Amino acid sequence: MKGYWVEAMKFTVLTLFPGMFGGPFNESMIKSAQDNGIVEISIVDIRDFASDKHRTADDYPFGGGSGMILKPEPVFQAVDSVLDGRSRGTVPVILISPQGRRLDHGVARELAEEPELVLLCGHYKGVDERIRDDLATDEVSIGDFILTGGELGAMVIIDAVTRLLPGVLGDFASAETDTFYHGLLEHGQYTRPRDFGGRSVPEVLLSGDHEAIRVWRRRDALRKTLLRRPDLFGSAELTEEDKRMLEALKAEQSKN
Repeated sequence: MKGYWVEAMKFTVLTLFPGMFGGPFNESMIKSAQDNGIVEISIVDIRDFASDKHRTADDYPFGGGSGMILKPEPVFQAVDSVLDGRSRGTVPVILISPQGRRLDHGVARELAEEPELVLLCGHYKGVDERIRDDLATDEVSIGDFILTGGELGAMVIIDAVTRLLPGVLGDFASAETDTFYHGLLEHGQYTRPRDFGGRSVPEVLLSGDHEAIRVWRRRDALRKTLLRRPDLFGSAELTEEDKRMLEALKAEQSKN
């Protein structure tokens, strides 16, 4: 077995449109993670569990109104098939829904601790409420906007979780310095050429002084967060050094 995991983390996606997942899961990091046995992704067509010849998985809402609602019977049967004899509740079943808690880096890290996830993609107008109340163990939203269905949300969750698993990124330190990993935006990054478009790479990054580079990067991360996402400071873990740098940055900002 390649990679760091004794057993691959398992993702199962329940969807009405399995064809949407071919491209994203067969490219880049997700493909490598599958090839290396770190993750295992299965796509299940909910319509395969419909009871009629037309493979009907949706119906009109009781009480009237526009749109179609995902029926409970095929969804429950699809989940039971994935559980394969295990009791409901033993594996997280996450409904991708605008009513769910918002996905952020903390949620992704939490989900990365699970050995298996079932992602249920809602579609049309929504799902029968009994799916939400009696089957889903969690609801996750990728933002305060409406998509045609939960498929894109499932792709985002799998990508965000997979990159946190040991062995997925070539250098795990790259994940630890990502934006949001420690609650701040990431510091600026530079590569060759040294001079481009009238701008040069900051001299400190060329100095070979690792301590000076560390301080510059941390200060730049604090500066970016202060300018673009100051709300993040409410939950960020700041050291005494961070607090001193932040106060200095605020003082500079007030002068400009």
